[in-house]
Amino acid sequence: MPRDHDLQRHGTRLHYVEWGERDAPPVVMLHGITGHARTWDDEARALSARYRVLALDQRGHGDSGPAPDGDYTTGTLADDLAAFLDALALPRVRLVGLSMGGRVAIALAGRQPARVESLVVVDIGPDVAPEGRARVGLMMASAPERFDTLEQAVAYTRANNPRYSDALLRRRVEHGLRALPQGGFTWKYDRELREAVRQGRWRDPTDLWPLWSAIACPTLLVRGVESDLFTPEIAKRMLEAQPRARLVEVEGAGHTVPGDQPEIFRALLVDFV
Repeated sequence: MPRDHDLQRHGTRLHYVEWGERDAPPVVMLHGITGHARTWDDEARALSARYRVLALDQRGHGDSGPAPDGDYTTGTLADDLAAFLDALALPRVRLVGLSMGGRVAIALAGRQPARVESLVVVDIGPDVAPEGRARVGLMMASAPERFDTLEQAVAYTRANNPRYSDALLRRRVEHGLRALPQGGFTWKYDRELREAVRQGRWRDPTDLWPLWSAIACPTLLVRGVESDLFTPEIAKRMLEAQPRARLVEVEGAGHTVPGDQPEIFRALLVDFV
């Protein structure tokens, strides 16, 4: 069973979930922009027989506190990750990151290359294709702020995730909602992120290309063949800039490869890690 923990980082509470034995080699897993730590339940269980798996709710997501200044840039999230590793006295880890979490993992691995044993980056790169960014932005901007029932939230989320199994989708939604005092539910991830998109303030100035080139560990890039955020052109440039990386493309998957093709993704992950 997963174990829940909290720690403080400059006044912001960071929540994380732990699987496996505490003296086993650590694997840290980072979710995407609308996700949370429990996104990784199945992958964490698959790894927990051999590894200590730590899934972090990044600031403003899941059961972590919001950013007090609304700062959700990659550099700041990477600072949180470094502080998290320091707090747990983890000098060297394996990192797995999806989408936003993949960008954070790239930043940490580029800044502190000796600290990362291996890296898995899922469907994201230093650049994000404009078409995919626009689609995700529209999804966030148009997301309802309240649902009367869990079933309403599941039905809404299903429209954006047609390949997810019913059980996987429901679990993602259940852990991604917070009950409201007056009844109903809202998203756990910070409303400020959605407002930033609605007001045209959704920006991230972090240049990840130099950090990507500085990575010194074996790296697996996983791309959904139907992804509109991580294009073949971006993947090609990444392979040219980083000789330690290899690319695997997954058929029948879009941006959220672990949800679209969970068995294939878990096999890739376990084999590489």
